[in-house]
Amino acid sequence: MSFPTHRPRRLRRTEALRRMVRETELQPSDFIYPLFVVEGRGVRRPVPSMPGIDNLSVDLAVEEARRARAAGVPSVILFGIPGHKDPRGTGAWADDGIVQKALRALKDSVPDLQLIADVCLCEYTDHGHCGVIHGGEVDNDQSLPLLAQMAVSCAKAGADIVAPSDMMDGRVRAIRSALDASSLARVPILSYAAKYASGFYGPFREAAQSTPQFGDRRGYQMDPGNVREALKETALDLEEGADMVMVKPALSYLDVIWKVKERFDVPVAAYNVSGEYAMVKAAAANGWIDGQRVMMEILTSIKRAGADLILTYHAVEAAELLHS
Repeated sequence: MSFPTHRPRRLRRTEALRRMVRETELQPSDFIYPLFVVEGRGVRRPVPSMPGIDNLSVDLAVEEARRARAAGVPSVILFGIPGHKDPRGTGAWADDGIVQKALRALKDSVPDLQLIADVCLCEYTDHGHCGVIHGGEVDNDQSLPLLAQMAVSCAKAGADIVAPSDMMDGRVRAIRSALDASSLARVPILSYAAKYASGFYGPFREAAQSTPQFGDRRGYQMDPGNVREALKETALDLEEGADMVMVKPALSYLDVIWKVKERFDVPVAAYNVSGEYAMVKAAAANGWIDGQRVMMEILTSIKRAGADLILTYHAVEAAELLHS
């Protein structure tokens, strides 16, 4: 009997061989860990739909950040839940705002941790939309100076990177101009360039208390069927001054990550969002999957698709597993 000359199985026979020829390797340094901060002290409020994730007061957020850094995770991104909300989201740029307080505390306590501030108004407005409302709709141009004001406030409080997630047209240019005018030209922008109107955001909205009180966000977030539009959005954000770009969500948009990475020579981030996390945790809790194995497979697929950075609620668990 004739046997094949090429036998790919030779390189799969042992773990040592598989590791030697592995094309995509995860590292803790790939991860950015999201934190939800709230007012108060000693507050740890579990998010029911996201097992293992809590709303944390600043003192406990510092402890969680230390844990992440000890596991090798180099960066966190902060989302704030203020004690008071109003139509314009004024808490987003208050000097004593919740994220501003968290940024200062983290900079003092974990100085080698990279701090990213999510820039959006949805957590701060009483209507839950990502900009100000005029005539029953989100007013794009009226929202831009408020987003820029938030970015400057966060940068002054200690954010190393600002990350606009609102999907208003022109917001990167407005933020870049405001940062530069405030002697903050050193602060890079990580733009949520291709953020889709997704059903995978439900658990996040519970955690951030940011569910829209009317309508939805399809008028400013992208339609899931579009890829060329994602490339256009990315090109526009880079033209306006973005230093890095993001695709969100990750798992259902691996093709978009790949196309963005192929087209643009900049760091590409992908957000492994709350619904993706929740599905893994729920299935694992029911014994339907090996949770850790599926977690690592998903994160590997995101990196294999082209992501240089992965925002994920799995960050600390995955980093600790990589160290074990």
